[in-house]
Amino acid sequence: MNRPMRRQDRAVTDPETINAVIDACPHCSLALCDQGRPYVVPLDFGHTVADGRHIFYFHGAPEGRKIDLIRETGWACVQMSEGHRIRGNGSVACTYTSDWRSVIAEGPIEEVTDLEEKRAALLAIMAHATGRTDWSFPEAALEKVCVTRLTAKTLTCKEHT
Repeated sequence: MNRPMRRQDRAVTDPETINAVIDACPHCSLALCDQGRPYVVPLDFGHTVADGRHIFYFHGAPEGRKIDLIRETGWACVQMSEGHRIRGNGSVACTYTSDWRSVIAEGPIEEVTDLEEKRAALLAIMAHATGRTDWSFPEAALEKVCVTRLTAKTLTCKEHT
C-alpha cells in the first residue's frame, strides 16, 4: 500500500533536485523484514536512473543475514538524509526546529549476477563514496563480491529548510 506523504508542502518533485539530494547523502540505511520484524543496515550505495526509475546498488558478503533476507523477501526500503542542522534561539524548546533533506524508496531487491553490471554498480558505489570513476576491479573480485540492486517502485523526497 502506497500512503501519500502527510506534509505535501515539504515534498520535492523536481527530478534534478531529487538526484542532488541523493548525491549529497553520504550513506543510506537499508530496511528489510525478518520474520515480521524490522532489520536495518547502514550501507554505502551507488545510484543511477534508468528509464525514469531510480536504481540503488549495494555490495557486501555473499552470505549473512542481509543477503539471506534479500533472497527470502525480494523487497526492501532504503532511507537516506543529509543537511541536518538545528536552528532556533532562546530557552523554549518549541521554538527550535531542524533543517534536513531526505529520500525514502522501496521496491524489489535482487542480486546482480552479470559481471558487467556488477562492475558498473561498483563504479557507481565508488563514485558516490569518493567522487572518482577511475576504478578497476579484477574479475576474481567481481565474481566473489555480492552486489544487490533495489529498483524503486516508489520514491519520495522531502525537505525542511
